[in-house]
Amino acid sequence: MEMVVLETEPEVLIEKISNKGNRDTSAAPGLKWCVGLKWFGCVAVSFGLLCILQVILNISLRPPLNYEARTKNLTDERDELKGKLNDFVSGHEAEIKTLTGERDELKRSLDDLKSQQNALIRERDELKRTLNDFDQLLQEGWVYFRSSFYYISSTEKTWQESRDDCLSRGADLMIIDSQEEQDFSRRLSKKMWFGLTDRTQDGTWRWVDGSPLNTSYWFPGEPNNLGEMEDCAEIHSSAEGNNWNDLLCDSQNHWICEKKVAP
Repeated sequence: MEMVVLETEPEVLIEKISNKGNRDTSAAPGLKWCVGLKWFGCVAVSFGLLCILQVILNISLRPPLNYEARTKNLTDERDELKGKLNDFVSGHEAEIKTLTGERDELKRSLDDLKSQQNALIRERDELKRTLNDFDQLLQEGWVYFRSSFYYISSTEKTWQESRDDCLSRGADLMIIDSQEEQDFSRRLSKKMWFGLTDRTQDGTWRWVDGSPLNTSYWFPGEPNNLGEMEDCAEIHSSAEGNNWNDLLCDSQNHWICEKKVAP
């Protein structure tokens, strides 16, 4: 079957179709009317669809009719809420100020507590280190008495060599500045160098930390500065209360070191 292209008027097309083959030409008038009707119907439907599409586009692209009204309502509502908020703040200004002050005070209290906590942590850590130091000193033969540790040597050296040994241990020769320390040293019943000398100025006895001698426990008749050469002090092994003696600094003697503990 050949494809028919509508290049002529519908009446001519109908005539060509009716004359093709051996078809009955008596039906040509009715066929002409039918084909023409369908062609115009297609045009009408297409036009109608275009109109509907145009309407849809117009509706979808056009802003709502009440857009300005809705915008105004929302603006009015916003302004009303802002007004109510301002009224609330104004009516509760004193209460808000009080609450703000309480909040700030609580924050300061919290900061103080944190500071106290940090201080306690540092103090705890320091105490732990001190206890560890105490344990170490006790293991090394140090003796604890009234906030100080004392080391009593088992060998003999000169006064200066003895002091150098104390310094190497983080200590110094013992300073006796109380009756309690004097009694403690006397109970050791041992001749020992301690931290008293007049080598800097003869006759002016000073402790190793540079402080002057105020309270002394010299053995009767001491210091006698025998030969004007006895410039260092020793604890004499004696059961008596006063047992200090001056001696040649180059003499060999035991010694006692003191390491003070921070309060």
